[in-house]
Amino acid sequence: MLYKVPLLLTPQPEGGFTVTSPLLPELVTEGDTVEEALTNVRDALTAVVEAYEDLGRPLPINMRVADINHPLWLETVVTTP
Repeated sequence: MLYKVPLLLTPQPEGGFTVTSPLLPELVTEGDTVEEALTNVRDALTAVVEAYEDLGRPLPINMRVADINHPLWLETVVTTP
């Protein structure tokens, strides 16, 4: 399944980043770099989706990508060396 999830990357004073989502307050992860933090989002999202399913709670409807055969607007973070 494809999901659109807004993410907030917050730099931490000790280094690294914490990632949260205003749409899914249960989604919290971190990483030492932006790349690592974004990679960890997949595992965090999987855990949140499973928790929602176990609790019988529906995910926010605007998270689901209805048709993957049409263009999808995507904003992402890209770092350069």
